[in-house]
Amino acid sequence: MRLVFAGTPAVAIPSLRRLVDSPRHEVVAVVTRPDRPAGRGRRVARSPVAELADEAGIPVLAPERPRDPEFLERLAAIAPDCAPVVAYGALLPKAALDIPRHGWVNLHFSLLPAYRGAAPVQRAVLAGEDVTGASVFQIEEGLDSGPVFGTLTERVRPRDTSGDLLDRLAVAGAELLAATMDGIEDDVLEPRPQPADGVSLAAKLTVDEVRVDWAVPDYAVDRLVRAATPAPGAWTTFRDHRVKLGPVRPAGTSGQDVGLGRALAPGEIAVVGKDTVAAGTGTGPVVLGEVRPEGKSPMPAAAWARGLRPTEGEVFQ
Repeated sequence: MRLVFAGTPAVAIPSLRRLVDSPRHEVVAVVTRPDRPAGRGRRVARSPVAELADEAGIPVLAPERPRDPEFLERLAAIAPDCAPVVAYGALLPKAALDIPRHGWVNLHFSLLPAYRGAAPVQRAVLAGEDVTGASVFQIEEGLDSGPVFGTLTERVRPRDTSGDLLDRLAVAGAELLAATMDGIEDDVLEPRPQPADGVSLAAKLTVDEVRVDWAVPDYAVDRLVRAATPAPGAWTTFRDHRVKLGPVRPAGTSGQDVGLGRALAPGEIAVVGKDTVAAGTGTGPVVLGEVRPEGKSPMPAAAWARGLRPTEGEVFQ
């Protein structure tokens, strides 16, 4: 089939590579978000999907809005058979949905109808799910509500960050998406409507939402930090300056796992030996991993503590 692939971030790269390498399909164009300023220097950068398309010699369409008449005219002229989508990042109007003969088919990183929306993996980690997965479904005008062609499952490991889990789902999902394209071409797949029960929404994590509340249990702090890693990054404040946190590790009820031997108040910081920094929660303490002070690069928590020398009783706010 003639395919137009739509995607923007790095998580879409395994699927685009898999389809470009497929002997059965031809990726004739890529749709992605426009070039945007990125990084500390705010230099204009192409999306990861656009960069791969450039390397492969595939034409790139980057409309400001998918409803722009010029984009719709170009898409109609290309006349794709199907448009596979992975994390494109914009809602598609009916005028665009109607152009490919087999419509637009989306790889979504949850077991639909659970976690419809922009942040299914982050929300699954935050909720403490043991199992999640990916679904390939036919896009319609509703939010991730279209009929499903197929799914796969993936165990959420105890120390998974959202980035870890998403990387595995991106690779496994690429195979599921490619198999779906094959099945559509062979006319052997019929998508099934999503169940009416079990619908949940996965809104993007906001910066305010990922500020650590040290009064909650240690497992909740752990989940929040892992869910927000790598983005948007969980954070707290120390001496009125913001500090971003990498994954933490619960250390037992009174910190006996790391030799702390005493309870800490919520947010209270304790340095244990040369290499361990703990912080209190509503239950037991957690051991800090990497921290990123405001305006600086990430560093081990012990190096951060050596520089600032927190005194007994000082707390994260």
